[in-house]
Amino acid sequence: MWKLIFVLPLAAAAQTPNCVPPSSQQLIIYRAGSLTRAFTPLIREFTCQTGIQVKDVAMGSVDAGRQITAGGQACDLYAPADYLDIDLFMKPAGYANFNIVFARGKMVLAYSASGLSAKKLPPIAEPGSQRAVTKWYEILTMPGVAIGGGNPFLDPGAYRAPMIFQLAEAYYKVPNLYNNMLEHVVIAGSDPSAPTLGKGFDFQFTYEHTARATASTDPDYRYVNLPDEVNLSDPAKDAYYRQNAVVVIPGLGTPRSARTVAVPGTHVAWGITLLKDAPNKENAIKFLQLLLGPTGKSALNDNGPAPISPALVSSKDFRQLPAVLRSIVRAENK
Repeated sequence: MWKLIFVLPLAAAAQTPNCVPPSSQQLIIYRAGSLTRAFTPLIREFTCQTGIQVKDVAMGSVDAGRQITAGGQACDLYAPADYLDIDLFMKPAGYANFNIVFARGKMVLAYSASGLSAKKLPPIAEPGSQRAVTKWYEILTMPGVAIGGGNPFLDPGAYRAPMIFQLAEAYYKVPNLYNNMLEHVVIAGSDPSAPTLGKGFDFQFTYEHTARATASTDPDYRYVNLPDEVNLSDPAKDAYYRQNAVVVIPGLGTPRSARTVAVPGTHVAWGITLLKDAPNKENAIKFLQLLLGPTGKSALNDNGPAPISPALVSSKDFRQLPAVLRSIVRAENK
């Protein structure tokens, strides 16, 4: 799975007007790649305000959890693309005490306009709209059509695709639709020779904010919206998502973690937690204050995913939060 590490150079921090001098203090973040556009300017601002140097590691969220736990990588903050990864993996294995849900989004169906034209496929969007045609799933299961996917054992963005297949089968009541769609999946990757959208596969399920950013710079890149019963966007439909969609993936590989973990469907939301053995705990708390405050909300509004303001924690987790964070989150009874 691809991995990106960003570290703000000392010289760059020192040359930025009105920034405090760089220090030798550090903060280590392992997070979802889908947060890159928002976290890059946020981390830059954090270093400017504090002088703290940030090691920012972006990768598949489940993969990141395994790197921190079984892999023994030092980490202060863990921010997965599925908030349930904290509850289902990190907490039971003894690595985290709380889960702050700070952003939300939805899944959309992306495609290459030229790719669909070359294959003479029917229009996937309703005329003059970004809504998918009613029987979009029939197009995805036509002969020769490929759906780009990733490794569901590593990344929520990958395991949400089979969840969508399950939800589509339940919503449209089409027998065996899940299996039929699954047969059209090809695994994409970061290797230059790997299949890409329009060259190797025709469709891909992705986060709306990612699709929107790509479409703004690539006129051939398009995406359509799916019904809320399928796109994992609506917290009010969590019971429906859970009832009709689940993936089972390997655990963390540590003594206290389960061998396999069943991840139920739930609305798309990003979580963040402070690791119990964080080497730079105070610095991590400072970053959380920035992320959950106006600066973080602005970075998320500008780049996606959409901020949840105030961020949410369960009533049980609220008691585990550092005291300085309790006034900037909202506790939910669940």
